[in-house]
Amino acid sequence: MTIDRQRQIEGLICLVAFGACIPAANWLIGNAGTFCVPDGPCLIPVAPGITAPSGVLMVGLALVLRDLVQRRLGAKFALAAIAVGTLISAALAPPALVAASAAAFLLSELADFTVYTPLQKRRLVLAVFASSVTGLVIDSIVFLYLAFGSLDYLGGQIIGKGWMVLLALPLIHWLRQRDARIGLAPA
Repeated sequence: MTIDRQRQIEGLICLVAFGACIPAANWLIGNAGTFCVPDGPCLIPVAPGITAPSGVLMVGLALVLRDLVQRRLGAKFALAAIAVGTLISAALAPPALVAASAAAFLLSELADFTVYTPLQKRRLVLAVFASSVTGLVIDSIVFLYLAFGSLDYLGGQIIGKGWMVLLALPLIHWLRQRDARIGLAPA
């Protein structure tokens, strides 16, 4: 398999996984958690005494996967994925959360893109970490404020999304080393 073909296949896998994070987050928030608030989100513990809606896990993962889509398929493809992801987010969100879900997705992913793009060629792990943290903070603030008019779950949202980013960093480090070893340059 050629290097270009390998990059395309890996990029498409990341793209599909990125897209799957959106319905997975919507399903989790309404169906899976250690406690489900009546007419509200299902919650999971993210730190001692701190809970967050269960969908935070997929949102944190989506930020990392968007970076990998860009690394494998290029910036234009990543921007298209953000646009399509915003539409999917709006389509799958409960009616009361459509604006909050779409705005949070769009703004957080664009912020992630803006931070990731200049850093990624020389400092991939730092780029993924910094862009994901930026994106997850923006996603949390925008979603909570627009959806609930409250930032009550802000700490839990940030911690829950942050766990997914931190868990992905060893894989990103390995990927960077493997890419350098086999000559697989970013798109």
